[in-house]
Amino acid sequence: MPKAYVYTRHGGPDTESFVEQPAPEPGPGQLLIAVRAAGVNPVDWKLRDGYLRPGAAPTELPAVFGNEAAGTVEKTGPGVEGFAVGDAVFGSTLTGGYAEYTLLPAAVTAHKPDAVSFTDAAALPVAAATAYDAVRQAALPAGATLLIIGAGGGVGVAAAQIARATGLRVIGTASTGKREFVESLGVTHVPPGPGLAERVRAAAPDGVDAVLDLVGGADLEAAATLLADRTKLISAGDRGRVVKLGGAAVVRLRTAAVLDDVARLVVSGALNPYVTRTFPLERAAEALRAVEEGHALGKTVIEVGA
Repeated sequence: MPKAYVYTRHGGPDTESFVEQPAPEPGPGQLLIAVRAAGVNPVDWKLRDGYLRPGAAPTELPAVFGNEAAGTVEKTGPGVEGFAVGDAVFGSTLTGGYAEYTLLPAAVTAHKPDAVSFTDAAALPVAAATAYDAVRQAALPAGATLLIIGAGGGVGVAAAQIARATGLRVIGTASTGKREFVESLGVTHVPPGPGLAERVRAAAPDGVDAVLDLVGGADLEAAATLLADRTKLISAGDRGRVVKLGGAAVVRLRTAAVLDDVARLVVSGALNPYVTRTFPLERAAEALRAVEEGHALGKTVIEVGA
């Protein structure tokens, strides 16, 4: 029986366990894939804690962890076109990625280029696609300056590279331990925390043209004071606070076309998913702790099948 890593109720790590369950059956417009790799993201543990996405229905429990995966098509549901058994694909999951099998919506699934590994592809649907949507939403001209709050995590690393590829100057907050890494991306590093606005002004005397926040809280509020145009204040880290500050949450397009574009950036060398840690499915708990404790650098991926 296939294995999956689930949470049985809302709460902390004590709610997590492995279960054996049948492979799900693809419905209309769905693909069943044999998972080769699954990305790990902060939203995974937040959903376990009880976070409810805006407009989403309550999660049915037990629920399989994971929101992005790459693998090979095992079966197609009614009405699916453009995919065949054996195709290598990646996308956002319907039934969780920390599993040997999962379902993907065909309309928001992309074919994996041969030049992109399953491990790297599994890191793209959430973090890289969110970064792509956010940079496009900022709509800055080449030469403008983007401030990224939280540049050392999965979304921040992708956003920095995508922004740089479009000709933007990037300033990014990250812990001191991540300074060398973010600077290797061509980012001007500034430490987070009290005094952030003053440090950013010193790093960018001409000001910043947009802010992409991935952390929320006090740093988001400080960054807002740097903008004359609050429509350029965008957050994937604190939806409620950014709206109160006059900004907006990242608008996720969630299309196969975005995934195709992101994959092309990887193939071209403009975007490195920076998968810095991998774990086998049997160590899913360790993978999740690495992200939940906030010390992960780049992306963490669970490798499932050979």
